[in-house]
Amino acid sequence: MTIEERAIGAVAVPLAAPRRRFQGWLPVFVLLAPTVVFLGLFTYGPVLRVSWESFIVGRFAGDHALGFGNYQRLFADPHFARAALNNLIYALGTIVPSLVLALALALALRETNRFTAILRTLVMMPLLIPLVAAAALFTFILLPGDGLLDFYLRKLGVPMINWLGDTNLALGSVIAITVWKNTGYYMLFFLAGLAGVPQDLVDAATIDGAGAWRRLRSIVLPLLGPTFGFVVPIALLNALTQVDHVVTMTQGGPSDATNLLLYYIYQQAAQNYDTGLASAATVISVAALLSLSLISFRLIERGVHYES
Repeated sequence: MTIEERAIGAVAVPLAAPRRRFQGWLPVFVLLAPTVVFLGLFTYGPVLRVSWESFIVGRFAGDHALGFGNYQRLFADPHFARAALNNLIYALGTIVPSLVLALALALALRETNRFTAILRTLVMMPLLIPLVAAAALFTFILLPGDGLLDFYLRKLGVPMINWLGDTNLALGSVIAITVWKNTGYYMLFFLAGLAGVPQDLVDAATIDGAGAWRRLRSIVLPLLGPTFGFVVPIALLNALTQVDHVVTMTQGGPSDATNLLLYYIYQQAAQNYDTGLASAATVISVAALLSLSLISFRLIERGVHYES
């Protein structure tokens, strides 16, 4: 082999290596391409569009300008402030009772037998009912005077109650329906988490004289840290995105008593055709949701114990 051929071979080897690496990655790119396209079209594209439209001011006047005018109008709108306050009350009123009840039911139904299997099925039944159908069902149950609930309360001497028409009771009624709907769903995660709690630790604590509350606080809850780290962000997401029952039952009324952030966004976009205000409210809502999720995850992560 001459010196020229050796030189050409030495140059060809480094050039062929990237080509072989590219050919090895080519099937990966081809398989991921549809997912990337769909994510761009239906996830990241809409996010960028909403973020951009939140800064477009003066759409109705015909003079489009960029600025923070939509955000200024948003924070000056008393309906947005009421919706944000309602959503905060709604989140606290649904997340805390749902998680507490779900954990209590998971602890009570942890053992598998015929009786607990029946109870688990009954608790899980609301999960199988769509939220719109559940809202329609509860609309008839909570109907003032002729509803099923008022029918039995009247037998106990309780006067007629307008559960969905009273500004003091409407949001509480919506919260109660949400707790009834979500408790069984969260119970599934706690049952899965309890299956990973080592029984020998619980038995050792029992032998040492630890009571049920001490075992729960010192052993079970720390080992359920990963489960809480997964369930709490889901509960926060549900508190912001579950609005089907509001649309079906109250449409934000009476007097904005049940108006939540997502329904406020719907009103501005679909009813008032104010896409700038709706986009600004969407950006603020998503930013608040991400912030709360990260904060809750960080707080829970500090006390998480992962089994090796």
